Amino acid sequence: MKTLVVGASGATGKLLVDQLLAAGQHIKIVVRPTSILPDHWNNNKHLVIIHKHITEITIEEMAEMLSDCGSVASCLGHNLTWKGIFGKPRKLVADTVTLLCKAITKNAPQTPIRFVLMNTAGNRNKDMNEPVSMGQSVVIGLLRLLLPPHPDNEKSADYLRKEIGQHNDHIEWVAVRPDTLINEEEVSEYALHQSPTRSAIFNPGKTSRINVAHAIARLILEDKLWNTWKGQMPVIYNENGQVG
Repeated sequence: MKTLVVGASGATGKLLVDQLLAAGQHIKIVVRPTSILPDHWNNNKHLVIIHKHITEITIEEMAEMLSDCGSVASCLGHNLTWKGIFGKPRKLVADTVTLLCKAITKNAPQTPIRFVLMNTAGNRNKDMNEPVSMGQSVVIGLLRLLLPPHPDNEKSADYLRKEIGQHNDHIEWVAVRPDTLINEEEVSEYALHQSPTRSAIFNPGKTSRINVAHAIARLILEDKLWNTWKGQMPVIYNENGQVG
């Protein structure tokens, strides 16, 4: 079975595709027609590239794309530009999560599809009643009001928690929450935690993008790891998680 990756042209998405290709996985990716992709993806027999704006894909079209897939990963995010942060679509990630889930449900697969969402440590897992300081609550409230990508991240995870839940016949999910993202060349030691072990605002850790990609690939490919974390929102830190 194949894996569908959305957000594959992004900094983490590219690394995820490479991780899956290295593991011998067959992959489909949906990327913008103008996306610049690595040269080594060209003519790769394990990779199908679909050039289309994700916002223009119907549920029926997405259901067809997913018809031979056993897993889905979303590494979508907003570009760190004025247009990317404040322009449309403001609910890019949440709308795409909804689209994917509705398409999966339409297909009604006999074996649940594994759905991995890249999220953020700044988003609480409300199923866990995670404690947050008053100061962090104030800052997060301001981010929610002033920076559209933050509520988009919240809504995307909330859709999985509330609408899909823990006992869906067709979808199982994990929302991976990295802290401050950094670039590293190689996979290093990292750990998954049920909840944040530090404040994402006042005492952030760091997570290399390649470690996030490696963790998502393992979740897709390894049954034991999947069964440990399905229906949860693990936070991922580099083993040496200090910033600076």
